[in-house]
Amino acid sequence: MNKDKSGTRKKNSVQIRNKKASFEYYFIDTYTAGIVLTGTEIKSIRLGKASLVDAFCYINNGEIWVKGMNVSPYFYGSYSNHEAKRDRKLLLTKKEIRTLTEDTKAPGFTIVPTLMFIDDNGRAKVNIALARGKKEFDKRQTIKEKEDRREMDRAMKRY
Repeated sequence: MNKDKSGTRKKNSVQIRNKKASFEYYFIDTYTAGIVLTGTEIKSIRLGKASLVDAFCYINNGEIWVKGMNVSPYFYGSYSNHEAKRDRKLLLTKKEIRTLTEDTKAPGFTIVPTLMFIDDNGRAKVNIALARGKKEFDKRQTIKEKEDRREMDRAMKRY
């Protein structure tokens, strides 16, 4: 547990985001899943040496897996260091996996990891979202809204 000088717990700062996902997809529903890690992977994640940029999830034999997630090898690891881009199993309840399976059968829907973090118990968790892909004009609209928000923030900052 991380504690500051006053003895209270301080918030863990490890949050690895998939910024590209919010630009490419509409999020319909979100879930928090545990992740099965081996060896030195948790040490690399605690150092923030992971990426969710090209990652996606798929369901195989009633289990949900994340593919394309990059966890860099631990610098101080030995010959038994982990592989950087391997498929990793996510931990969800059977009911959640069943609903995700049904929802992804519809065309245009997919499962995307959006955030990886370390919880209060020191375990790595992944937020995943059932998502529907955006069209080109939707992406332009998102960019326009973002620019308008920035402009309003700048105007408010001046006064």
